[in-house]
Amino acid sequence: MKRVIAYLPLLFLPVFLSLNSCKDLIKSPVQPNFVFFITDDISWNDLGCYGHPVIRTPHIDELDRNGLMFENFYLTASSCSPSRCSIITGRYPHNTGAAELHTPLPSEQFMFPELLKEAGYYSVLSGKNHMGREVRRAFDTISPGRGPGLEDDWIEMMQNRPADKPFFFWFGSVDAHRDWQMDERGEYYSAEEVVVPPMLYDGPMTREDLTGYYHEISRTDHILGEIVRELKDQGVYENTYVVYMSDNGRPFPRCKTRVYDSGIKSPFIIYGPDVEKGARTGSLASSIDLSATFLELAGIDPDERILGTSLVPVLRSPDTRVRDFVFAEHNWHVFMAHERMVRYKDWVYIRNNLPERLNMCVESAPRFPSGEELWTAYEDRLTSAEQEDIFMQPRPAEELYNLAADPDQFYNLAALDEHREMLDYLRKVLDQWTVQTSDNVPQNLTPDRQTVEGERFEDFERGEMPGVESGGMTSVNAGPVLESDVK
Repeated sequence: MKRVIAYLPLLFLPVFLSLNSCKDLIKSPVQPNFVFFITDDISWNDLGCYGHPVIRTPHIDELDRNGLMFENFYLTASSCSPSRCSIITGRYPHNTGAAELHTPLPSEQFMFPELLKEAGYYSVLSGKNHMGREVRRAFDTISPGRGPGLEDDWIEMMQNRPADKPFFFWFGSVDAHRDWQMDERGEYYSAEEVVVPPMLYDGPMTREDLTGYYHEISRTDHILGEIVRELKDQGVYENTYVVYMSDNGRPFPRCKTRVYDSGIKSPFIIYGPDVEKGARTGSLASSIDLSATFLELAGIDPDERILGTSLVPVLRSPDTRVRDFVFAEHNWHVFMAHERMVRYKDWVYIRNNLPERLNMCVESAPRFPSGEELWTAYEDRLTSAEQEDIFMQPRPAEELYNLAADPDQFYNLAALDEHREMLDYLRKVLDQWTVQTSDNVPQNLTPDRQTVEGERFEDFERGEMPGVESGGMTSVNAGPVLESDVK
C-alpha cells in the first residue's frame, strides 16, 4: 500500500505537466491577423457612415458600428503611388525616393510587411500595387488581381492561406479609379439623385459622371462584405484587424492630387481586438502612422526608419491625442507641382512653391466629363468663385483656412491681419518640418508631361525629386509631431 502511495505522484505527473503546458498556451498571446483594404480615389466624405446622403455603403457602415472611425485621418500625398509608398515605408514621400507618380520604391527602402513576414506572418499583396518590383521581398505572395476592381481572387487567397500562420493581407482595389466599369456587385444611381460637390459645376455631364463614381464606391462596399463574411466563416474575424481606407481623394477637379481635404483626407475605419467598438475619434492621424501601428499590434518592435507614430493608444481610447500636426505634400503627378500642407487643430496652412502655375491634374483637365463641363462653363462665365480654383493663375503662395468655419477651404485667410499670429506659427512649424525631414525644392523639378488638353510632350524627361539630393532618403527625423516639439 505504501508502494502504491509512493507512486501516486508519478502517476499524476503527466497530467500535471499537461495542465501546465495548457496554462502556458493560455498565457501565450495569439498573434492577430490583418486585412488592409485600400481603395483608390475615394474621398473621405463619400461614404454613408461619413454622412453622404445618397451613396449606400451598408457593409462599411457595419464596420463603423463595430469598430472605430477616424474623422481626421490624412494621407501624406493625394497621389496613388507616392501615397502607397509612404504607407508601406512609414515615411513621407520625399523620404522614400518615390515622391512622384509612377516612381518605384528604391531597393534600399524599408517596408513594414518585411518585419511581419520575418515574424512568421503569411503576407499577401493582391490587386493594385503601384509601388514597384521591390515590394516582392515583403510578401510571400503577390497577385495582380482579377476583375474590374482587381478583387476577384481575394476570397480564394483567404481560403488557401496556410492554416498554421497568422496573416497579413494587403488588398488594393482600383475602385473608384477612372474609367468607370460597371457590374452587378455595385449599385446603380441616377443622375438626378447625385449630390454635386460645390467645387464642381452642377450640370448633366458632371451628374452622369458621378453616377459611375458612386457605383464603384458601392462595389468596394460589396467586396468588404465578402471579406468580413469569409473571416467569420473561418472563425478568425474576432482576432483580425480589418482596415478600410483610400489612397487619395475623388478623381474630380480640385480633389485628387490636391492638399485640400477633398483630396488629402481619407476615410479610415478599423475593426479588431482591443479597438473601441462603435466609436469615433477626432484625433489627428496620418497614413505615415500605419506602419508603426500594425507592428505594435503584432507585438513587433518598429524599425528606426519609420517616421510615423503608433495609433494604438487611440484605438484603445479614442480621446487620446498622439499628434498635434499632420503634414502632406503635392509633387509631380503628370503636371509639375510642389505644395506642402500642415494641419493643426482646425487650421490648415498650405505653401505653394510654384504660385505662377495652374494647379492642375489630369482629372481637372477637360479630358473627362466633369472636367470638360467645368471648363466649358468657365469659358461661358457660368461658374461660381468656388468652382474657379483650377483656373487661378497666379495662385496665392500661401493659404490659411479655418475648417470649423470653412470646411471646403474656399476662403483664404492668409492676408488678414487678425490671423497673422496663427499664420506665423504654422509657417514656423512647416519650416521646421522641412529642415528636420530634409525636404527641398529642386531647381530642376519634373516638368509637365503633357498639355492641359492631353497632348504628350515628346521630349519629356523626369527631373529631380524632392528629398533625393537633400538627404531625405536616409533621414530618420520625423519633424514636429506635438506642440512641445516646436522650437
